[in-house]
Amino acid sequence: MTQPHVVILGAGPAGLGAAFQLTRHRLARVTVLERNAGVGGNAGSFELAGLHVDYGSHRLHPACDPAVLQDIRMLLGDDLLDRPRHGRIRLRGRWIHFPLKPLDLALKLPPDFAVGVAGDFALKMSPLKSFSANGKHENFASILETGLGWTICRDFYFPYARKVWGVEPEKLSAIQARRRVSAGSLTKMVRKVMAAVPGLKPPGAGRFFYPRRGFGQISTAYYQAACENGAEFRFNASVTAVEKQADGFTVSYRRDGHTGSLAADYVWSTIPITVLARCLQPAPPPEYLQAAESIDYRAMILIYLVLAQPQFSEYDAHYFPETHIAVSRLSEPKNYANLTEPAGCTVLCAELPCAPNDAVWGQSDEELGRMVSHSLEAAGLPVQAPVQQVVTRRLRQAYPIYRQGYEVHFERLDEWLSRLDGLLSFGRQGLFAHDNTHHALYMAYCAAACLDQNGRFDDRRWQEFRQIFETHVVED
Repeated sequence: MTQPHVVILGAGPAGLGAAFQLTRHRLARVTVLERNAGVGGNAGSFELAGLHVDYGSHRLHPACDPAVLQDIRMLLGDDLLDRPRHGRIRLRGRWIHFPLKPLDLALKLPPDFAVGVAGDFALKMSPLKSFSANGKHENFASILETGLGWTICRDFYFPYARKVWGVEPEKLSAIQARRRVSAGSLTKMVRKVMAAVPGLKPPGAGRFFYPRRGFGQISTAYYQAACENGAEFRFNASVTAVEKQADGFTVSYRRDGHTGSLAADYVWSTIPITVLARCLQPAPPPEYLQAAESIDYRAMILIYLVLAQPQFSEYDAHYFPETHIAVSRLSEPKNYANLTEPAGCTVLCAELPCAPNDAVWGQSDEELGRMVSHSLEAAGLPVQAPVQQVVTRRLRQAYPIYRQGYEVHFERLDEWLSRLDGLLSFGRQGLFAHDNTHHALYMAYCAAACLDQNGRFDDRRWQEFRQIFETHVVED
């Protein structure tokens, strides 16, 4: 039989994983449309000052699905490094190792913070449970306050939430807490701390996988393998319309100033679900388009400082929950890959969550570079070596914002899309999911597993996979 033609929108991890699986098992003819000039999306890398740098801080976690991890090992070989986690969090002016370590906590935790956490734990164990959320409307704040107590929430999770999502914790959905905070209770947090004790460590605890040539090497490897299997990629191609036909779809796009179109049996979209909704023809009824306008993403500016020194610090990442420090996280890509070259310079990547209508979005690279330097000085990490270059990247859809009630709008939009036979929306952007890269790849593998050798898609099986996706919790 003639293979079905699957047009995949987006060449991030989800789109690449789907293209690889479909062509690897000869399930479909595949064309991938990507608006950028390369693959990887927010999980890609680019070269700067002789280093491969990522779009923010990325790791491949040991929690990765075994089949996905096996393929990544196959594709990258010795370039997939097994590295120890070595970050730290600034808490009340002190640095605490992350992942948390018992001895470090004992020696460096601010005494009043430790007393507050102990009091919260005692109160949690008390039959009074005065800070319980029972009887209250659940939200991000109430869930975490019930599980972790007031002290940890006040000093870390709540200020960090305001910085990352730009929303008061009480206005965030409870789903944000359940899917974004893996240690959502004091008991789970203690378990994570004890996992750092020699002899008690579960496999993979405190470690991560990282490619020698940047996190984007994973996407590049999937892209190369999919091409070898026969997938076609069209870059700089912005989708303008997805039109439902009686026997499939017509996908229109604009590329290098010219328009083009593709006939498709299936359209698998990994672009933001809000963008997909606006591309559909016939257009969804107004109430569904309104639902698309009612969910939103948090933007981010990535600010890279090229420093004339071999290493800035020994740590791979620094986390800044304190509100007087503008950036939320700082990473040093050279440390992720344990590189010594180039010998005379290193690169820092600072993450600045924001909105596209914020004044900071329009600032110059030099202004943003000075802001990062001021933030680091405020955190006790002054930049002492000459800054050779400042480069920025802007991500309009960095994180989904789970405001209270967002799920009503998402479910309405998702329900409409599910009516269009042959259209599939998945991945971080397609399912409005604050997931890791390994989750996005798992979704791709599941999508391919639903298409049989006769070109039929098993919708019931896909819905079963969707239920599994709902259990994903972000690995920090």
